Amino acid sequence: MIEPTDALWASLPIPALILDAENRIADVNPAAESFLNSSRRSLVGHPVWDKIFVDAPLEDSFARVRAAHAPLFVNSVDVGTGSRKPVSCDVQIASLSDDPDRVLVLLESRELQGRMDRALSSKTAAKSAIGMAEMLAHEIKNPLAGITGAAQLLSMNLTGEDVELTELIVAETRRILKLLEQVEEFGNVRPPDCKPVNIHDVLDRASKSAALGFAAHMNIEDEYDPSLPLTWADADQLLQVVLNLLKNAAEAGSEGGTIRLRTFYELGLRVRRRDGTGAPVPLQIEVIDDGPGIPADLAQDIFEPFVSGRENGTGLGLALISKIVSDHDGLISLDSAPGRTVFRISLPVAPKEGAE
Repeated sequence: MIEPTDALWASLPIPALILDAENRIADVNPAAESFLNSSRRSLVGHPVWDKIFVDAPLEDSFARVRAAHAPLFVNSVDVGTGSRKPVSCDVQIASLSDDPDRVLVLLESRELQGRMDRALSSKTAAKSAIGMAEMLAHEIKNPLAGITGAAQLLSMNLTGEDVELTELIVAETRRILKLLEQVEEFGNVRPPDCKPVNIHDVLDRASKSAALGFAAHMNIEDEYDPSLPLTWADADQLLQVVLNLLKNAAEAGSEGGTIRLRTFYELGLRVRRRDGTGAPVPLQIEVIDDGPGIPADLAQDIFEPFVSGRENGTGLGLALISKIVSDHDGLISLDSAPGRTVFRISLPVAPKEGAE
């Protein structure tokens, strides 16, 4: 049996509801307000089935929990509301110690858990791949430089098609050297120098730079939540992330297409820090384009090093973005379909002055 305290109830990242004996909503936590897109005042006192749509007969589960005074788990249930499409959740139900007729219902989104698992997996894979690539880059650069020099010397005594072949050798070795330099640059990204940062200042700088350069053929729109608090970030690295995402969107889009920058606050998202503690990441940035989308077979690995959907792409741009976001204790995810691709970054709030 569970008895939630006020502090735990307010900080719980998973949407939670307390139901009375008649299955009316007696209380909700802030994460549930966000999940249901409704205020506590508009939810409390209403039958739960007036506010939530579930594709499983949970009434029987509530009755079993009340009778046995033991928790119950229901996996992979679609939960929706009148204002959002159904989300696959794992539902946990338990009776409360002060009144066994009341039940606590936790709704854990499988999509969110999947995002976090993929982020952790991607981070580990990136470290391994880049470590190997850095070693190979160091070993390959010197022989390539020798090949380039030898080809240039040969070209001095050749004519016609033979010269063209040596020029091809030089061009290709230089292209490989450039790739190796990018690999080394990836591995040498310094740790972020985090300070309180206004997300919208960074987004404005990035969008103005993009509009005057690589995204001049696109329309850039913004949809900001002006009430967002400051994030805890390295402003220069965050700017690099946004510029790279804007560049990708501009390359995917066509003349006159639209790129949209959106910010909002979402409770319930957390990442695991290096010390094993959980950290909330409620500040959301989305870069949305109306291009053709990313193929499904690439989308699931798009943040891995050397995975690219473009011809001659190095596959390091998005891997670098993922690394920087991870170094900020944040999350990055992709949702792509033809006509709408969304890269979403989730970041922490800056600590209050005097707090650790």
